[in-house]
Amino acid sequence: MNNILDLPSTYDRLERPYAPQGAWRRWLRKAIHFFSYHLILKRKGTRRSRAAGFSLVVRPTVFHPSYFVTSKFFAGFIGGLDLHGKRVADIGTGSGILALAAARAGAAHVTAVDVNPNAALTAAENAAANGYRDRFAALCSNLMSALAPVPLFDVIISSPPSFPGEPRDLADRAWHAGPDYRDVAALFEQARARLRPGGKLYLLVSSDSDLNLFGTLIERNRFTARLVARRSILFESLIIYELEGRALEATRSVAATPSVAQPLALVRAANA
Repeated sequence: MNNILDLPSTYDRLERPYAPQGAWRRWLRKAIHFFSYHLILKRKGTRRSRAAGFSLVVRPTVFHPSYFVTSKFFAGFIGGLDLHGKRVADIGTGSGILALAAARAGAAHVTAVDVNPNAALTAAENAAANGYRDRFAALCSNLMSALAPVPLFDVIISSPPSFPGEPRDLADRAWHAGPDYRDVAALFEQARARLRPGGKLYLLVSSDSDLNLFGTLIERNRFTARLVARRSILFESLIIYELEGRALEATRSVAATPSVAQPLALVRAANA
């Protein structure tokens, strides 16, 4: 069941009380990662699949959207956006499913980016197979570092690795973002420089992600955050935030205002 939640206010941080996971939950998370890594991410052959209405090939080491609800949930959300005439970037594209959803939602052009060259190739193949070759470009890049730091995009979408920890290899970067989210921390600064005025960054994270750290990165790069969608699965929630850049004048005004307690609504939503 999709639980969509729109909040009337905007927030600068995604803080929640620290709640250490119990031993059984840590064990379950490790077990899920073990089987996902060895049976899906490290598989040898290319697979064919259908997900979110797209016909897909998924090369080895590429995140498989059919086995994880994350991609289909986010693709469904993107399908509800009006992207007609907009330029969109998908950072950490994997199979390209989110970029394809943006193209289907009317985007004038979509740039699909991934640090894994197999993923960039997979996204390009899937764009051609689904009829979006003329509005699609795939790029192998560490986040947005290969793109000029100029306002290129109206919308940026990203579903970064949800968990900290040193990845075993390139394939495991779909799951682990490095200690303290090292491998995705630069995303917010890079996105801020490449979004056009009024542009939006849509970010999907897990309720088990370090929302405190993500909130700090969001605030540091002068974004405001609004929770726009949530789906509960088993023992966690998938959460989509809409980030919009604050004007420099607004940033100075916020910095001059004494800090107040964070609204409980966001904390409750993130932990629901």
